Amino acid sequence: MSRAGRGRKKRDLAGEAFAEGMRLVRANPALAAVAFSVCRDPECTLAPRDGLLTVHSSGQVHAHPDRIAEPALWAWSLAHAALHLGFGHLPIARGERVQPDRHQLAARCAVVNRFLLTFPIGRAPDHLPPAYPDGDEEQLADRWRRTGLPPAYEHCGTAGGEPDQVLLAWEGPGSPHDWQLAFATALTRTVSAAMDMAGGRRDTLDDEAPGKRPWERALAWFITSYPLLGGIAAGIKLVADAELARAHGISVAAVNAEAGEIYVNPLRTFEDEEWRFVLAHEMLHAALRHGDRRGTRDPYLFNVACDYVVNGWLREMQVGTMPEGLLYDRALEGLSAEEVYDRIAGDLRRMRRLSTLRGKGAGDILGAPLGPPGHYTDLDGFYRRGLAQGLDLHERQERGYLPGGLVEDIRALSHPPLPWDARLARWFDEFVPRPEPVRSYARPSRRQSSTPDIPRAGRYFPPEEIARCTFGVVLDTSGSMDRTLLGKALGAIASYAEARDVPAARVVFCDAAPHDAGYVPVTEIAGRVRVHGRGGTVLQPGIDLLHRADDFPRGAPVLVITDGYCDTLRVRREHAYLIPQGRQLPFTPRGPVFRVR
Repeated sequence: MSRAGRGRKKRDLAGEAFAEGMRLVRANPALAAVAFSVCRDPECTLAPRDGLLTVHSSGQVHAHPDRIAEPALWAWSLAHAALHLGFGHLPIARGERVQPDRHQLAARCAVVNRFLLTFPIGRAPDHLPPAYPDGDEEQLADRWRRTGLPPAYEHCGTAGGEPDQVLLAWEGPGSPHDWQLAFATALTRTVSAAMDMAGGRRDTLDDEAPGKRPWERALAWFITSYPLLGGIAAGIKLVADAELARAHGISVAAVNAEAGEIYVNPLRTFEDEEWRFVLAHEMLHAALRHGDRRGTRDPYLFNVACDYVVNGWLREMQVGTMPEGLLYDRALEGLSAEEVYDRIAGDLRRMRRLSTLRGKGAGDILGAPLGPPGHYTDLDGFYRRGLAQGLDLHERQERGYLPGGLVEDIRALSHPPLPWDARLARWFDEFVPRPEPVRSYARPSRRQSSTPDIPRAGRYFPPEEIARCTFGVVLDTSGSMDRTLLGKALGAIASYAEARDVPAARVVFCDAAPHDAGYVPVTEIAGRVRVHGRGGTVLQPGIDLLHRADDFPRGAPVLVITDGYCDTLRVRREHAYLIPQGRQLPFTPRGPVFRVR
């Protein structure tokens, strides 16, 4: 061998592969929080002879110093050891320790490997099974003690045939390191960051990235530390765009519940506690569906009323710090948004000078997303489920005081309203009488033909009873009317009328002028009604026609089917309206309004 060859240093292939595996583990934020040390001393006798490494309750990993393995395999093994610490499999205690038996060792390794299937780090050894049974460590260990340990799970650790977990007596000063708490905190933070990346709210998992702005820290606090709104915060999207805020006059923040977006003005400077208050304010607006609850009330004044209620709740719960200038009045505490609206509606001049988080004279509950249209989930279910589960967690964990009014609103939201067709059926039950049949021997029963010697009374509806049990339908047939709405509404009316033995309904078509279709059999309402008009929308003449008709009973109710683009109506009898979901009538209705989905 040449002199140059004798002086060249031999590469440590095992050490290089191990270092690369350690780098892969430390790149994972959740596992990096488990601060273990590594021993690869060639003279160390604690490393496994046939495996890769063992982990001790002192937080030290003893790795085989000469074993050559792929970096991905080292990464998986180191992650396996870190998870033993993070899962609390190696608790620290003083005094003599009792080592876990083979069933406990196998159960803990199975739980760790099952977690690594959904949280992949590196590459698992080829001899491991592809799936693991359900249950926690204690359940699996108890089951295997009763039924025997399956051979496939006997050597699932990282030390070959030796135990890869060793309990030692703690002899150090002070309190030991809490790996379980550190891992749980880091895992929660990592999952939250991953959800933010999936939702486009951030570009990296790095907590110290420049994108970690104060409102993002406030949102992350709800996810990790405030269960009542944690589920809502995990699914909400923050949009911080100064140009967007300027164009739409957003002073601090606004929310659109349908898009699941909160718009914040990034030019405003608040402390983290103040941003928590602002985000909680907007999330409660969205989750409690304040935009849908206002009905026919003035949108801005109802927004103001909701602000008074929400700000009062947040102050009681001590969620963050309320920024200066927000709406709060101690005299309105304990009132619902509807009650506050009734109180403030009398002084419109003063109320229109008040400011919401969006600004003076503008509501922070938006009716449409400010960005391009997107694909949204079932937000009713999302908000309802998020608040209900958050309330349950908040109460179970005793996380603090909640105002009674907020709890009532969440409970009410947990019980969604009846669908429109079920409420329409109830309306029929209340206002459309069922005809009572009359039995008479003057009309023989059809059953009598089989037994002519036994007289039986026949059943029939007298004409006056048929005339009493009917209703009127005023149909908006203008050019803006949706045929899908017509089909759904007429089909529901026909099915309920037929179920109640109503023989016919009085139908009037209205566009520029009324068209009286007369009494139409309920079985033909949905299938054979021919729409005549396609002019403007004038419904009052059709209603007046029913009022003046001599052959229409005075006590019969009227159903008005319209898309909402109509004139103001005056109906002097029991009546109801069928309109599309999301539409409003241009007047205050006196009868119930059923919104067809």
